Amino acid sequence: MSATDAANHAPIPVSENPHQLMAEIEALGGRLAHVRDRIGRIIFGQQDVIDLTLITLLAGGHVLLIGVPGLAKTRLVETLGTVLGLAEKRIQCTPDLMPADILGSEVLEENEHGRRSFRFLPGPVFSQLLMADEINRASPRTQSALLQAMQEHRVSVAGQYHPLPEPFHVLATQNPLEQEGTYPLPEAQLDRFLMQIDVVYPDRDAERRMMIATTGSLDEKAVTVLSPADLQAAQRLVRRVPVGEGVVEGILDLVRRGRPETTDVPEVQRHVAWGPGPRASQALMLAARARAVLDGRLSPSLDDVIALAKPVLRHRMALNFAARADGITLDDVINRLCAPLS
Repeated sequence: MSATDAANHAPIPVSENPHQLMAEIEALGGRLAHVRDRIGRIIFGQQDVIDLTLITLLAGGHVLLIGVPGLAKTRLVETLGTVLGLAEKRIQCTPDLMPADILGSEVLEENEHGRRSFRFLPGPVFSQLLMADEINRASPRTQSALLQAMQEHRVSVAGQYHPLPEPFHVLATQNPLEQEGTYPLPEAQLDRFLMQIDVVYPDRDAERRMMIATTGSLDEKAVTVLSPADLQAAQRLVRRVPVGEGVVEGILDLVRRGRPETTDVPEVQRHVAWGPGPRASQALMLAARARAVLDGRLSPSLDDVIALAKPVLRHRMALNFAARADGITLDDVINRLCAPLS
């Protein structure tokens, strides 16, 4: 039996009823199909972007959307907030944005008896869906304000911890770094995004539909399909999806081959400055499970791992100078890493 066949015949945990689990996955798949349909009526020609974003949310992660202005990145986030019923807040990142503008701050108040006390005023991070628009236009100091929130789902202000609402997701948009007035995100923050999704131009037919739909008198509006409780239940279901040993080993092989210190791939040894850490393995495992659920399947396969490798690994690896000088891209390296899994 090949690795792919073994992955498709994943073992079911003894404690889990496979028929009940499959029924739950099919029921959720029907609702997710409705979610995809409602989003697709507003966002044209970006079905892969929509699916990858939904996979990230089902996996409980954060998304970094990269693309030139005008590709509906912001509208996608706004539409997701409405369709999924999430309380949404938006930050427009600028060079003068301060950490307190995101996290909130304490203010000194005086009551009617003349007593003074501090009161915490929460910032926009206290939402279920935080949109950080053009995140790389904020200074590194402000970007780092999101590090704790993204990892721990809480923030500390003036020595006090404040839990964030659940579910909590950051969907950030970013302009290409070659544009003026941008600051590259630090590696530690990039690693906290489950996926980096590159948004490309739509094809001609999708752009035609977009042009007609958005310049007429009737404009499609987003409607709520799921609730935050539904999304949390879906996230719990994703973690119950069984994963075959072939998929587990495939993920480990893929990630470890991407590290110059542990690889046997000559291209990685020559061209990669640093490779993906353990979060990449965790992200691939969760994302593969979520992709299977989105497609209504009981268990992920190696095909899911291959399809998700680029958005999961792109921002967790860096090329050295020699690779950039030779015109080598990260996608070239990831394709080489995925070749043995095909």
